Amino acid sequence: MESGTVGRVSDGDTLRLTDGRKIRIVQIDAPELETDCYGQPARRALHRLAAPGTHVTLERDPALDATDRYGRLLRYIAVDGNDIGLALVAEGAAEPYFFRKQRGRHADELLIAANSARAARRGLWGACPGARLEPGIGSVTGPA
Repeated sequence: MESGTVGRVSDGDTLRLTDGRKIRIVQIDAPELETDCYGQPARRALHRLAAPGTHVTLERDPALDATDRYGRLLRYIAVDGNDIGLALVAEGAAEPYFFRKQRGRHADELLIAANSARAARRGLWGACPGARLEPGIGSVTGPA
């Protein structure tokens, strides 16, 4: 298990640690900051859950890629034992994303959380009329 301290929140699913490592939360996708509906609120949600200075634990899923095409580490992130990716999906700030349709160890939990958030119209599900749950292609919210 790896760990580190958050230095900066880049967007709704990516952060940089104080040691320079760039982390992309694996198995979720948040709307893009400038182009997608709910991009800024998604970033604020991650900032609230893992603000700069927060100690995080990182866990790699051996069934999934270790890095993405941008060189970011793909990891589950936890703060005090709470899974941040799952929390983001549960509040409607992100959606499950199964790159190449590969399902990681938390895939079922993420889908349950997403369906619950969608049913309750939390987060992007209430704010973005074009939002669609499509884990094979990532966040689909429509334009900002």
